[in-house]
Amino acid sequence: MKVVILAGGLGSRLAEETSVRPKPLVEIGEKPILWHIMNIYAHHGLTDFIICAGYKGYMIKEYFVNLCLHHNDITVDLANKAITYHGAQRINWRVTVVDTGANSMTGGRIRRVRDYLDPKEPFCLTYGDGVGDIDISAAIAFHNSHGLKATMCAVAPPGRFGIVEIDDGRVNTFVEKPRATDQRINGGFFVLDRSVLDLIASDDTVWEGEPLQKLAADGQLAAFKHDGFWLPMDTLRERMHLEELWNSGKAPWKVWS
Repeated sequence: MKVVILAGGLGSRLAEETSVRPKPLVEIGEKPILWHIMNIYAHHGLTDFIICAGYKGYMIKEYFVNLCLHHNDITVDLANKAITYHGAQRINWRVTVVDTGANSMTGGRIRRVRDYLDPKEPFCLTYGDGVGDIDISAAIAFHNSHGLKATMCAVAPPGRFGIVEIDDGRVNTFVEKPRATDQRINGGFFVLDRSVLDLIASDDTVWEGEPLQKLAADGQLAAFKHDGFWLPMDTLRERMHLEELWNSGKAPWKVWS
């Protein structure tokens, strides 16, 4: 099964980082967040990736062309024109980077990779800026079991404000940034039948707009509930939080060994 990753947006809310590189190449623990996302999928045996590039997409192409240089010690034998890589495990990924346009919307980017998808099997789709300890294998099994066209990972939104309970003018309890477990939002990590591409009209189509809304209205969108860790990297504060978790050695999304 192929994995499509949306990696073409401007990332304007993270302008401190994205003025010089595409958002999926912003680093967490000296590795691009895109690398982290791909490792989550690879842990579940999915290693055939299609990257929907756009803004500064050439940098994503260069990253994968030089992936072994980025993550290995090397010996360069100039006399014999040979390079030897040392120390690291061999990465068995297959990565297709597709220029899906500088101004395409999310739906348009998905539509542009149609020809790279297997016409006879579903595919995974996610955003290139969010990580979580998602059980990808369970999500795929769930998708195969219900027979609908689309499965979306439904997550509890991260709390952004502390909650207080007040009785007679006094604070009884205080909870720092609780998760709203009674509500769910789109967490990405979709499993989709190829037929959903027919709902995308043009480059201007927003995937989260008419296509998802129609799937929901037609009863063709299932929710795979995820109650574990999930966080998008939309702001510098969230990037710093992810960095702290990684440096602590207890990053919840690091499901690979």
